[in-house]
Amino acid sequence: MPTESSEKDAKDLDTMKEESSSDFSVRSRKRKANVAVFLQDPDEELAQIEKTVRSQCGSQPLDSTTQVCENPCSLIPTPDKEEGELAYPNPPPEPRGFMPSRASPLPVLNWANREEVWKIMLNKESTYLRDMHFMQRHPLLQPKMRAILLDWLMEVCEVYKLHRETFYLAQDFFDRYMATQEDVVKTLLQLIGISTLFIAAKLEEIYPPKLHQFAYVTDGACSGDDILRMELNIMKALNWHLSPLTVVSWLNVYMQVAYLNDFYEVLLPQYPQQIFVQIAELLDLCVLDVGCLEFSYGILAASALYHFSSTELVQKVSGYQWCEIERCAKWMVPFAMVIRETGSSKLKFFRGVPTEDAHNIQTHLNSLELLEKTQAKKAILSEQNRISPLPSGVLTPPQSSKKQSSEQDTM
Repeated sequence: MPTESSEKDAKDLDTMKEESSSDFSVRSRKRKANVAVFLQDPDEELAQIEKTVRSQCGSQPLDSTTQVCENPCSLIPTPDKEEGELAYPNPPPEPRGFMPSRASPLPVLNWANREEVWKIMLNKESTYLRDMHFMQRHPLLQPKMRAILLDWLMEVCEVYKLHRETFYLAQDFFDRYMATQEDVVKTLLQLIGISTLFIAAKLEEIYPPKLHQFAYVTDGACSGDDILRMELNIMKALNWHLSPLTVVSWLNVYMQVAYLNDFYEVLLPQYPQQIFVQIAELLDLCVLDVGCLEFSYGILAASALYHFSSTELVQKVSGYQWCEIERCAKWMVPFAMVIRETGSSKLKFFRGVPTEDAHNIQTHLNSLELLEKTQAKKAILSEQNRISPLPSGVLTPPQSSKKQSSEQDTM
């Protein structure tokens, strides 16, 4: 028989359940209301963006159509139209106070003002500066030590299936950090390098490797505590400026603009993966040379693309004139020649990595051997005073008919 006290306890329990259910319902409604703020109608968001742009730039409406890259290089299928100039009908006025150093190649974006996006990209190049003479601050170090370190970081990236952007972020952090220091000894290079990769992976990767995994690849040279202490030192030295537009980011933009068909899908890669990998391998080799610090990331990417295409295409997708990239393109000649002689690697596929993302995974070549060949070739060209830009499309694969005829000749 239930007692009076047990009946009272049961009644109190039912009351608590009702109050708890009511409280949960209120909290649930609050969460839904908060989420609704971030799930606005895209049309309303676009209208708000247009309203903001009009308030800053005048009353002219945003344009909705454009044509891009209508005179592509040999790597790109020739379009039906014959016009060779980029056409941006009724372009929106530039934001006040914004004088871009080069014309924007971006198509009209349905999620932002293209001039504002281009302005942000250019500002990053002027904000994240590097010092080409930073090695002079470290008399105990040699340029080859930097090349060995970066080559090793590429190998670590491939082992852990890290993205190219992760490696190039680490490379940027390393170069800029070293420019803030003095008299660094070579025994600290590996710790600095793995710490920059640790920071970059946490910024770029969805599932970055754990701290103990980064310590493990150093074969006991660096502990987890060492990496954490160096991580803090690096971020303080960089003043927490950790979002540069890397050379591979610029390459991705140039390739996307060159191959773009539907500008409404500008965020979805539409270029061939194999061609992207070929150009990225040229950049992988160039970045090992400390001479790359003399050029901005945008110019490096544009020069690498030039060796696969033409000056006309590079100008359209990057906004650079030939006189702006000429010196870098000439500097890159021996690197391009070595890559051409070696032959490009095939696209690698990794377990657990989607096929459409395979080209974004950083791979490792015999980069140090290729760098030695480059230095030897550079010396020969310098002695003969023959350094000059190669014909456009120098690295373009031969036509299939020529491939077949050459194969038959060798059989």
